[in-house]
Amino acid sequence: MINRIRAVRQGQGLTLAELAERCSPPTTAQTVGRLETGMRTLSIDWLNRLAGALDVSPQMLLSHVDDEPSMVIAVLDGAGAEALTRTREAIAPTSLMGGPAISMIEVTGSVGEYRTGDQIWVRKVALEDATRATNRDVLVPRTSGRYVFGRLLDQNATSICVSPHGVGQEPITMPAPPWMAVAVLLTRPL
Repeated sequence: MINRIRAVRQGQGLTLAELAERCSPPTTAQTVGRLETGMRTLSIDWLNRLAGALDVSPQMLLSHVDDEPSMVIAVLDGAGAEALTRTREAIAPTSLMGGPAISMIEVTGSVGEYRTGDQIWVRKVALEDATRATNRDVLVPRTSGRYVFGRLLDQNATSICVSPHGVGQEPITMPAPPWMAVAVLLTRPL
């Protein structure tokens, strides 16, 4: 069985030793290296332990023989695009986000800075954990079964205030919802 443990580990910037320490219970860098290279059998238990340590789904660590991975082919900075000194696999951004699962909002009509076809990836957070979400885009459930999407202006224990992106829309103050989803990634087709 071919696995993607090394690609995901390197994509997260972790060494063998750091990944080994994150495992529960911790293991050795040598064991992780053997699992990555196939020198040691990757059992379901090991797959789940490594997936937990990398904060990805176990399926993310497996690949099929016919799968051709996406590769990082260049780096871009102020000086321009340059080739990599060593190629590496590009890991899907949703698998590297860490934390709870993320969901996607599909933009079907341009609004504010978002264009038709954009995908806004959001992570659900409890209201008490969203203190750093001020001035970020959030999706907030309303009691009517609908949502409000916009810039979080203010929040406290009893209410939140969100400014929708629509032209001419006034900020909305509503009772504190049980959760909100904070925008963490934008994917846009060119």
